[in-house]
Amino acid sequence: MTRPPTVLTPHADDPEPPSHPAPSPLPFTAPWSYELHFPCDPRAPGIARLTLRAVLTAHGLAQLTDRAELLTSELATNSVRHTNGPAFVRLHWLDPVLRVSVWDMGPDLPPLPPPPAVPAYADSGRGLLILDLLADRWGGCGTGEGPYGPAGKTIWFELALPPQPPPALAA
Repeated sequence: MTRPPTVLTPHADDPEPPSHPAPSPLPFTAPWSYELHFPCDPRAPGIARLTLRAVLTAHGLAQLTDRAELLTSELATNSVRHTNGPAFVRLHWLDPVLRVSVWDMGPDLPPLPPPPAVPAYADSGRGLLILDLLADRWGGCGTGEGPYGPAGKTIWFELALPPQPPPALAA
C-alpha cells in the first residue's frame, strides 16, 4: 500500500526565516581576485574565455575583455596542449591594472621565438609573440616542488586601463 505524499504547509506560528540583505557590489577601485581551476581538457580554454568575459563584464571592465580573452586563451591552450595535468587561471584586479596568471604543471618556461622563426603558414607557435605584442607587461616564473604544492610554472600578463583625462574646467 502506498501512502499519499506529505505536504508541509506553513503555520501562522512559524517564525519567518531570517532574511539577509545581499552584499553591495565592490567599488570599482577595490581589489578582487577570481580563480578557475580546470583539468587537462581541450574544452578548458573555452571555459576560461567565457569565465573571464563574465567576470570582466560584471566588473565594468569591458574595454579590457577582448585583449584579455585572446591572451588568456593562448596561455590556457598552451597549458592543455603541452602539459598532462591540471591548470588554473587567476584574475587579479588592482585598479587600474588587471593581471591574469595561468599556472600549469609544466616545469619549463617556453622560449620566446624571434618573429621570423615562425612561418606565416604555421598552425601554432605564435602565442608568446601575441602576448608580447598585446600585453602591457608580461612574464613568467617556474615554481619548484615545495610545501605549497607541485612544481610547475606561471605565465602572467597585465593590461592597464588608459588614464582618464582630467575633468574639464568649468567656464
